Amino acid sequence: MQRSDFEGRPGDDLGRGAPGVAARGRGPNRPGGFSQVDDVGPSAGWGAARSVTRVIARTGEPVRGPLAITKMNHENGGFDCPGCAWPDDRKGLHLDICENGIKHVTWEMTRKKTGREFFAAHTVTELLDWPDYALEEQGRLIEPMAYDEATDMYVPISWPDAFALVGQTLRGLDSPDQAAFYTSGRLNNEATFLYQLWVREFGTNNLPDCSNMCHEASGRALQAALGTGKGTCDINDWDAADLLIVMGVNAASNAPRMLTTLAKAHRRGAQIIHINPLIEAAARRTIVPHEFAAMATFRSTPTGSRNVQVVVGGDLALLRGVAKAILERAEKDPAVLDVDFIERHTSGFTSYRDLVRAADWSELVRQSGVSESEIREVAACYMAVDRTIISWCLGVTQQDHGVDTVHEILNLLLLRGNIGREGAGPSPVRGHSNVQGNRTCGIDHRPPSDFLDALDEVCGISAPREHGLDTIGTIKAMLDERVKVFVAMGGNFVLAAPDTDATSAALRNTELTVQVSTKLNRSHLVHGRKALILPCLGRTEKDTQATGEQGVSVEDAMSEVHLSYGMRKPPSEMLRSECSIVAGMAQATLPDSKTPWVWYVEDYDRIRDTMARVLPGFEDFNRRVREARGFRITQPAREREFHTESGRAEFHSSELPDVMPPQGMLVLSTMRSHDQWNTTVYSDDDRYRGVKNLRTLLFMNRKDMDERGLAEFDLIDITSHARDGSTRSVYGYRVIAYGISPGSVAGYMPELNILCGLDDYSRQSDQPLMKHQLVTVTRSPGR
Repeated sequence: MQRSDFEGRPGDDLGRGAPGVAARGRGPNRPGGFSQVDDVGPSAGWGAARSVTRVIARTGEPVRGPLAITKMNHENGGFDCPGCAWPDDRKGLHLDICENGIKHVTWEMTRKKTGREFFAAHTVTELLDWPDYALEEQGRLIEPMAYDEATDMYVPISWPDAFALVGQTLRGLDSPDQAAFYTSGRLNNEATFLYQLWVREFGTNNLPDCSNMCHEASGRALQAALGTGKGTCDINDWDAADLLIVMGVNAASNAPRMLTTLAKAHRRGAQIIHINPLIEAAARRTIVPHEFAAMATFRSTPTGSRNVQVVVGGDLALLRGVAKAILERAEKDPAVLDVDFIERHTSGFTSYRDLVRAADWSELVRQSGVSESEIREVAACYMAVDRTIISWCLGVTQQDHGVDTVHEILNLLLLRGNIGREGAGPSPVRGHSNVQGNRTCGIDHRPPSDFLDALDEVCGISAPREHGLDTIGTIKAMLDERVKVFVAMGGNFVLAAPDTDATSAALRNTELTVQVSTKLNRSHLVHGRKALILPCLGRTEKDTQATGEQGVSVEDAMSEVHLSYGMRKPPSEMLRSECSIVAGMAQATLPDSKTPWVWYVEDYDRIRDTMARVLPGFEDFNRRVREARGFRITQPAREREFHTESGRAEFHSSELPDVMPPQGMLVLSTMRSHDQWNTTVYSDDDRYRGVKNLRTLLFMNRKDMDERGLAEFDLIDITSHARDGSTRSVYGYRVIAYGISPGSVAGYMPELNILCGLDDYSRQSDQPLMKHQLVTVTRSPGR
């Protein structure tokens, strides 16, 4: 049984724990003690304003922070929020902002700096004992650093020497496939294109990325069913929909600007159904921050009309029940189906209809955790309107059967022709600011052949055709010493990935790790025998190259592409842009390359001109991206042009999975707290779930607590049970009674990522099962 690094009583001072990741304990601004607050109030509003004020004060930016806020997501010389991928307001709203976006920006704008003096005062072994909060609190990385094994410290290194180390190590490998190149969702489109060009010219498709852990299931289902890996909706569709079904999403934390859209939809009379094991604050009410009258009078607006609580993993059974109710109704009233659309534009309907008709209502109820009457009410809402959008996030995709569940979403939309028309369609919620742009611009370990053909023709390379390694495959390959070099463009890989101990061991098994980052994090301390920290510009900062200031582009969750310009002076002259860093590593790796790396970096328009020749939908890129609010990439499926083998939208027939845990077990879903953005934790509070000063916790249904003889705030141990028979445990967590479906429990990532074994991944999507872990919960002995 593995012992978690996150063992310990909440609020205790930090102890070392096992090798890997240090525990989170009391750090700066972290008083001891914890509590739960019953009245969480509406999402956003004054609670958000107070939280933002605290973060701005803590980062020491009382002037520059608020000024930066006025530039966020603004078409005239502004910069794109580096947080979520929710689309910008299409009417040029000047305060198209949210609490987490402001925190993210001010966190990046801190005056604190982490340079050679800091690293000279601390060994890596010492820093491993620091809480993650304290590491990031040290401020911006300001110069390249290299690990010195003799002193166990990072020491300064020049940019040319850093690039030379990368190039020399990569050229010394027996095969390009002995290196892996990771991408987080913050990398801009131009740097993304250069990054994948370097990697493929080097000779590998080992391009794991954060999508492998988040929305891989969405892309695979959408591609198979519609011929596109993306949703078909834009923000105007959200403003026109009669019904919004939001699944596995906590908008207040994951896509806060979505709250404004939900509030507007409710005011105009649209129905909004939230489907989630937990009833979140974002599914109830919000105060929209830029509506000053509402803020002044504390007037909130509903953001939902119905909450449906499924068990963890029960979404597919619920959706199939809705489809069954619709098909039953169609036997008497065929008009509830869009028969013309089904006959002209789809394939596989008959098989799907027969499968749904054969489904047993009692099993659908058992597997969803939702009564038949409530399922029928959802179906009635769907049949009563003309235009429906179904939106989903990781609560759907990080499941063993995530691909099948997304297929079932699409099946439901196809039944009533809710694809390819205004106010209707599938609309996945992407988490990172440019994760969709990364995939569009070539970050794909399974690249399509037409993309590689275009890349070869335009760029004059011979890209490999063999599929590369994804995230799970990369970790396993590092453990087996089949991958010896790991390069990461942003992110905090060791905390974002599953099985924290195994991921740590994998990284330490390499010859070289390279981290391109803005702030110090755990992944800089869990490294290979050689290691580099390469500091880059943030999106808020001016990027000045040989031809002047440069803008970079990003793609949001709804395929809109626009330019982003930094507005402040970088904290150090030693910082380089992501494009410059990629080009420097590429030149050192490929000394005989005919790719004009320096020429590209001198003027990013040159990169975009090349992208326009390679990427479908990017034609005339430089002109179109400079139009007001940019442009939308062409979506053939939106025009009912389906690039599938049949040329039609495909109904998918899958067997109903058994998601019920064995006797005595529960199903764990990991999630963020509200005061957190991915692996960055701003405080130990979770305002919208009523928790203060506590992260080592487990939310449980009161019935499940009673069955185990547990009272509120009892100390518990949590053990996960992997497919391979192994177990992993964390100790001394607190149990909190919460409105979650019976049989389901929830707790925070990254602390609980350690419970997800490397073999616990979906065979459909290859995603780790972060939201579908079998666990047992017991009272901590002697506590």
